[in-house]
Amino acid sequence: MTLTYTRLPARNLDKSAGLLRPACILPERVELDNPALDVMTDFRRLTAFIATPGDTIKQAEERMIRRKVRLLFVMDSQDRVAGLVTRTDIHGEKPMQVVQSRGIRRDEVLVADIMTPVERLEAVDYDDIAHARVGHVLETLKARGRQHALVIEHTGGRQMVRGLLSLSQLCKQLGSTSKPPKWLIPSSRSSSTWRTPESSAHFRLLQVEAGGLPSTR
Repeated sequence: MTLTYTRLPARNLDKSAGLLRPACILPERVELDNPALDVMTDFRRLTAFIATPGDTIKQAEERMIRRKVRLLFVMDSQDRVAGLVTRTDIHGEKPMQVVQSRGIRRDEVLVADIMTPVERLEAVDYDDIAHARVGHVLETLKARGRQHALVIEHTGGRQMVRGLLSLSQLCKQLGSTSKPPKWLIPSSRSSSTWRTPESSAHFRLLQVEAGGLPSTR
């Protein structure tokens, strides 16, 4: 049987027409028992913004401001993750330490000089995140003293960064924008002991290899 194909209806584009872009819209509010995916920025749905090791820290900061982000992935010439750089890195002590140790100007400091290199990055497997709760994410970040954690998956035998977990974003979604919730405050017994509503298992933390970032769909 031969199918007959007809022309699809077409119309002129409005002058006010825009362009849809990848979007990862997270819930405004979550609870500890919400799915962990509710607090993960998914790079299959949202473009990850990048820098190169040879960018100056001024260029990196300008890109952060323009893109309204606080973190950039540093990608090498072979499109592999070389590290991470954050606004805290740029405005912290690292640039001045580089200036003093190498006798250069601040505007000569490069992203490579202050980034957290890939060999020091830890990540959570996407399969673990997909079956976990927000409380597990919180416990994992606290236990490691991290502001961020990466989420990885394996594609074509290569480790790929699938997503990002952010403590500041998590606390915002939990409804604590100005200060940590009471259960985030260290107990009097030890500065490293934390009170939580209930205990949560930690994820398996993995070392990040020099992988890549997935393409958005």
